[in-house]
Amino acid sequence: MSSRPTSSPAPTSGGTGRGLDADAVRVLLLDLDGVLVDTRPVMKRAWRQVCEDHGLDVPFGEYERHLGRPFADIMQQLGLADAEPIHQTYSKASTAASHLARQFDGVMEVLHAFAAADWRLGIVTSKPLARATPLLAQLGVPFATVRTPNGIGRGKPAPDPILLALIDLGADPADALYVGDMAVDQEAARRAGVSYVHAGWGYGTPSSPAPVVAESPKDLLRLMDTGPILEGSLV
Repeated sequence: MSSRPTSSPAPTSGGTGRGLDADAVRVLLLDLDGVLVDTRPVMKRAWRQVCEDHGLDVPFGEYERHLGRPFADIMQQLGLADAEPIHQTYSKASTAASHLARQFDGVMEVLHAFAAADWRLGIVTSKPLARATPLLAQLGVPFATVRTPNGIGRGKPAPDPILLALIDLGADPADALYVGDMAVDQEAARRAGVSYVHAGWGYGTPSSPAPVVAESPKDLLRLMDTGPILEGSLV
């Protein structure tokens, strides 16, 4: 991992419109849903099952607005009690519908490109480990750390999972970048002191101040300026 040269500008922290200092950033942390894998069809089917089984009349759009938070927090945001049985139904339905999930176009190639450029890769997601593991296995990328709600600490938008991932990697926030697609991702990055890039292909919109936005997974290579890789067939 390279250290930040004293003459280089600091990378953006928590989301601003300035460029990124590729020499200073050598840890890439990513959200899962909406960034690496399109799981919206899975979530819609699971939420429909929840509403049927528990007699709820909550549109999927209301649930989707709070994505990025741990499930119990989403239930609290929606004013729903008895979160645990709802979570059990949701988890079972999600597992049954997991075949509907699809990687976003170019994700695997981009992750391999960053790994080849000696970036250390990690996952920070609010998806439970049991449901995240099969999706990550499909990517075929050696993630150095995976942080989920199953571990210690508070969930996003608290900075805990990002900071814990950096502890796993022995990295400083100044050397890391987090890619997310929800306002809670941006807030977690800001509170952790980590640079943030918003996945424009994801499910949510960024908050203020306006962050750097990647329009596609392959666009991450341009924003990070990883050098010769950009001259290949990925972009």
